[in-house]
Amino acid sequence: MRNASVIVDANLEAGRGEATAIITNDNERLTFAELHRAVCRMAAELAELGVRREERVLLVLDDTPAFPAAFLGAMRIGAVPIPVNFQARPEDFGYFLGDSYAVAAIVDDAFLDKVSPELEMRRHVRRISPDLWRGEAEEVDPVPVHADDAAFWLYSSGSTGAPKGVIHRHGDMEATSSLYAEPVLGLKAGETVFSSTKLYHAYGLGNNLTFPLSVGATSVYLTGRPTPDRLFERVSTHRPDIFFSVPALYNAMLAHPEFENTDWSPVRLGVSAAEPLPPEIWHRFFEKTGVEILDGLGSTEMLHIYCSNRAGSVEPGSSGSPVEGYELMLRDEEGEPVADGEAGEMWVRGPSAFAGYWHQAERTREKLVKGWFASGDRYHRNPTGNYVYEGRVDDMMKVGGLWVSPIEIENRLIEHPAVREAAVVSVLVDNASRIKASVILVEAQSGDDLLATELQEWCKAALLRYQYPHLVEFVEDFPRTTTGKIQRFKLRT
Repeated sequence: MRNASVIVDANLEAGRGEATAIITNDNERLTFAELHRAVCRMAAELAELGVRREERVLLVLDDTPAFPAAFLGAMRIGAVPIPVNFQARPEDFGYFLGDSYAVAAIVDDAFLDKVSPELEMRRHVRRISPDLWRGEAEEVDPVPVHADDAAFWLYSSGSTGAPKGVIHRHGDMEATSSLYAEPVLGLKAGETVFSSTKLYHAYGLGNNLTFPLSVGATSVYLTGRPTPDRLFERVSTHRPDIFFSVPALYNAMLAHPEFENTDWSPVRLGVSAAEPLPPEIWHRFFEKTGVEILDGLGSTEMLHIYCSNRAGSVEPGSSGSPVEGYELMLRDEEGEPVADGEAGEMWVRGPSAFAGYWHQAERTREKLVKGWFASGDRYHRNPTGNYVYEGRVDDMMKVGGLWVSPIEIENRLIEHPAVREAAVVSVLVDNASRIKASVILVEAQSGDDLLATELQEWCKAALLRYQYPHLVEFVEDFPRTTTGKIQRFKLRT
């Protein structure tokens, strides 16, 4: 089994050392040879600081050259990098550090205010500067690895609400590139890609690191928040061949006045994932740009897209058909295959499947059965053979490509003195997923726009910025079963 970090070495062997690997946020260009040196330098620094094989290294990094240097550098010495969401709360970083037994953390200066207090409580964790990738470096040979060795982790939230360490092996990245990026996207050397989704996310990791490095393409990086105007600037300036984003941002771009002034002609393909792309957004984008968006289904556990539309045969409103090399099956609540045309939970089997959840053996047994991953997504297969999303099997919500637990928002709302009960669901508003809270107030309280705004700010003050209800409705009671259980599906209408 090859060490996954050789993904950068292959470009030197192919004679692409002086070709551009990365265009930074400041429009600086890093060649494949320079990136290779950065990876070797970070590998050497980590080893010098005492990081050893199988030890975990937390990465709290935005999309800069420090990310691939740290990510691939750690794997090069057999260590296990764990990129995490830099927008997380301080206590989340404490959880990541404690749960993973991380021995080191590579943290951008911009995030030190949130991470440093957690590091101070864990003096055994070494804080490593992300700038160590700069400068000359001796060649560092990648350590030999076994097929079952962990290469990296990604943290994902699930129906339990607690983040889960998703363990991936060294061959997983290569599988996503050889099965999806090359045959489905047709990505090749010399092309340019740009992803609005960050590198710490499984989707963004493939889009802007694995895929371009696998074939010798150029990645365009963007630090900070991916707002429509900033996306337009990168598209206009660097003219990517493939543009990766999520439905919420495609919708936001279409609504922005600068959309009409952006030249999309160099883009030969758009890609969408993280949540289903509404057909209306697909049609509006295609009519205005002539660019097809390939909507696909993937997950952190499978690392990238395993069910996708294809260029020239897109069926808007569907997630397409299985990517070659992956098997799909729809199963009922008892785990049995459903009849043709019926809906069921999507199960998938393929070479990029995760090895398991760290510290969650029971959850691993529930979700990974004889090589099949139970995705938690409810689908049916239509007469054309494409898969159509019907919602989550459980009550988890995805907004802007990020998992949101309704329980966390409900618990926060109930802490407000005016709230007696709350139920939170995901609804479609203007073709985008939004969070709606139905609220029962305590006696002597009346609901109005002022209180709705107060409840939104109440959630924002204690939760992540996207964990708040976009819509608040005040009701006398909820639809319930005979046992008093809330019928959430009725609140979604």
